[in-house]
Amino acid sequence: MNIVIAGGGKVGEVLIRELSLEGNDIVLIEKNEWKLDRIISKNDITGLVGNSASYDSQVDANVATCDIFIAVTPQDEINIISSIIAKKLGAKHTIARVRNPEYAGHMNFMREGLGITMMINPELEAAKDITRVVRYSEALSVEQFAGGKVNIVEIEVKRNNQLSNSFLGDFKKNFGNVLVCAVSRDDYVFIPSGDTQLETGDRIFVTGNKRDLTKLYRKCGHRQHKIRSALIVGGGRVAHYLLDMLSGMNIELKVIEANHDVAKELSEQYPRVVVIEGDGTDQEFLKEERIELYDTVISLTGVDEENLLISLFALNQGAKKVITKVSRTDLLKLLVNVGLQSIITPKRLIANEILRFVRSLQSNDGSNVEALFRIADNQVEAIQFRVPEQSKVLNPTLQDLKMKDNLLIAYIIRGKKTIFPSGKDFLKPDDQVIVVTTKKRLENIEDILA
Repeated sequence: MNIVIAGGGKVGEVLIRELSLEGNDIVLIEKNEWKLDRIISKNDITGLVGNSASYDSQVDANVATCDIFIAVTPQDEINIISSIIAKKLGAKHTIARVRNPEYAGHMNFMREGLGITMMINPELEAAKDITRVVRYSEALSVEQFAGGKVNIVEIEVKRNNQLSNSFLGDFKKNFGNVLVCAVSRDDYVFIPSGDTQLETGDRIFVTGNKRDLTKLYRKCGHRQHKIRSALIVGGGRVAHYLLDMLSGMNIELKVIEANHDVAKELSEQYPRVVVIEGDGTDQEFLKEERIELYDTVISLTGVDEENLLISLFALNQGAKKVITKVSRTDLLKLLVNVGLQSIITPKRLIANEILRFVRSLQSNDGSNVEALFRIADNQVEAIQFRVPEQSKVLNPTLQDLKMKDNLLIAYIIRGKKTIFPSGKDFLKPDDQVIVVTTKKRLENIEDILA
């Protein structure tokens, strides 16, 4: 597909890398010549120096003939104007990153009135992700499918619980209708079989409904405590959206924010939230605020290094649950085996959303990529497909369906019914099927076939 991307920042660079690796033709419009040259040297793309809101720049980038125009510059208004111009020029689909909370309530109007195909908001998606992790307090990460009917949660296998040294062939008998989709062990990620034996320290990705996952936690010795208090360090956009979501969950909330004006605005907007003006990186200050007493500590400053240090200090002080926002995931490679729990990466959430959209457009058999998530440090994809009429996957039972290696069907949603599949189940037209695989670039349901 021909894709024009406006803006070579953090989100733009991730999109360029992911979309170019999937065989798309990418043109980048970037105002900073040095940044443009650096990105072009690292990726198989072309580009030009220019303002994406300029008619001439878009003409030079051949926007009129592109399949998708994606505006991810730092300015919301530039992204909106650029997308409107691109649509008028003839771009088939336009995507704009819009981050300002003032615009968040008007997404539908801007989509319908301005003709923008998709509006994306990294901070809003990050807040949703954090809220899911707060709901599943024992999980390290949570991805939801089929409107929340099915979840994939990440759990650490701890010493001396029922998971350690267990064989997956006995998993259903021991733990009910839950399925281990992927195992991360010593930086190696694989799709397990019934012969796989779990080891202490493994991080496993388990799918099931909330009731069955709760039983799994209980049997493994996890006391799934409801989070009743949260300390949020950093009062930026993510915190703004998060406070809206957590305020209705009966959670005691405190925010620490260094900027006086931001702290004042938050305290006025959220009168039930305790807002403290102070330096969230000051360890003595955090001790004074009794960081160890909170059920969860959420680090949301604009500096990755600060968030990592705050989270490590919170763990050291005995915080039960730590959630960390990190944009530069390469930093995490320097901090292996230090006990960090839930990592939230806004740019990755948005990249996944756009990849899902692009693959939906590329699908040529009528099936539809309805959801796409990267799990296990981006080494595994979990994809929700809708099965079309007269597909090659319809007739055989799953045990007779010749599928690719390192791939499994985790769940089938048929109408209002969720099916935990066995080898004797089979697929029907209009089923929603959740596939977990280490293979990349699956664009339709028939791509699962060997």
